[in-house]
Amino acid sequence: MKVAIVGASGAVGQEFLRVLAERDFPIDELLLFGSARSAGRTYDFRGKPVGVRLLQHGDDFRGVDIAFTSAGAGVSKEYAADITKHGAVMIDNSSAFRMDPDVPLVVPECNAADALSRPRGIIANPNCTTIMMVVALQAIEQLSHIRRIHVASYQAASGAGAAAMDELCEQYRQVLAGEPVTVEKFPYQLAFNVIPQIDVFQENDYTKEEMKMYNETRKIMHSDVAVSATCVRVPSLRSHSESIWLETERPVSVEEARRAIAGGEGLVLMDNPAAKEYPMPLFLSGKDPVYVGRIRKDLANPNGLTFWLVSDQIRKGAALNAVQIAEYLVRCGDIC
Repeated sequence: MKVAIVGASGAVGQEFLRVLAERDFPIDELLLFGSARSAGRTYDFRGKPVGVRLLQHGDDFRGVDIAFTSAGAGVSKEYAADITKHGAVMIDNSSAFRMDPDVPLVVPECNAADALSRPRGIIANPNCTTIMMVVALQAIEQLSHIRRIHVASYQAASGAGAAAMDELCEQYRQVLAGEPVTVEKFPYQLAFNVIPQIDVFQENDYTKEEMKMYNETRKIMHSDVAVSATCVRVPSLRSHSESIWLETERPVSVEEARRAIAGGEGLVLMDNPAAKEYPMPLFLSGKDPVYVGRIRKDLANPNGLTFWLVSDQIRKGAALNAVQIAEYLVRCGDIC
């Protein structure tokens, strides 16, 4: 198997290297691509150095079976034809193709089979907040159809990249030292603050991030579910959290929901309020599953449930989900 990673020097690209190695993905040859700034760097993969090549138009992807791309929507759109023209499957982590009708948007725990129909040779990886949420929703959907969802996300600095994490740490230092605070990666100072804006506002006053959760959830789950989201940047470093309220067609008991979550694919139930056991990003960064706790009835809706979840958005929210898609294709014999 010949595998390529585009955007190898970025946070998600580096996570691809770790996840592929940890999961022993079958790779005979690995190609790394990046911008002029990162071309020439060398990274270790399974004990061997692999150099980063300059991404350019041409036939560099000839013979590639799977290309993981995470270099931004603009790069994905510009190079999609080069990547796929010789038959490579492009698993794209950007927003470039997510809502295209001829590009499947896949979370393997929910709709893995959609990956088998890809007219353009492209499979889209959803937004990180959507991925985390639908893994949990899928378990409840098996009990009763979900009619509507309200969700508030609490998104770590890492969602804005490695430089944003560095800025948050520097802001904390600056505040404690009484120095002027540097603000470049966020609309406002994030240290000791929360910012109720992620991405740009749309005409309906929801942000682009919030509308991604609306549109992507419906596409992944093949559902008419209504979704209303508020996405908030919080001053933690890594792993996102979400508070979810949902309404099902029939009342679902807390006991049913707990059993469904405990047995759900990609989920870990962490729900023991009496012992103060619930998911927190501080302790779950670097982990693969989606952790769910605080499951309880919604006091405002007889058909409602509410719960809290945490997941590492660089792993399950990005690199891991993409690799799981590739693993599914290999298991199906679609790529060999």
